[in-house]
Amino acid sequence: MPDPWYKDGLRFKCTGCGKCCTGSPGYVWVNEEEIHEMAEFLKISPEQFVQKYTRKVANRLALLEHARTYDCVFLKEGKICTLYTARPTQCRTYPWWPENLESKKAWEEESKRCEGINHEEAPLISLGEIKGTQNAKQ
Repeated sequence: MPDPWYKDGLRFKCTGCGKCCTGSPGYVWVNEEEIHEMAEFLKISPEQFVQKYTRKVANRLALLEHARTYDCVFLKEGKICTLYTARPTQCRTYPWWPENLESKKAWEEESKRCEGINHEEAPLISLGEIKGTQNAKQ
């Protein structure tokens, strides 16, 4: 298998801007293990978590978002994630999603939405680190 276009690594530094959690409709899919982790973090039962913070979409569960702003319900004032240490895998692995790494053009397009991509102070993330994040337990 040939090396990916980003074989020399990519620059990324999360700036905490919250833009990846706001502004457009979408889905943050959650699985049973993640639901248990988030519920434990919030000190509620998994059943309560599902009832209060998720919606069913095509037989899958997704986190709720605010109807007017499309912000994730866990994004609070100051664009801070209140679940950060217990956030779902989908959130943990951003921006290393396959569609963002498909091509240099896709990476550049995503950088228009995420100020941490190619940020001037961003460290170079190695191919090994990127692959490790991509292979994070789903």
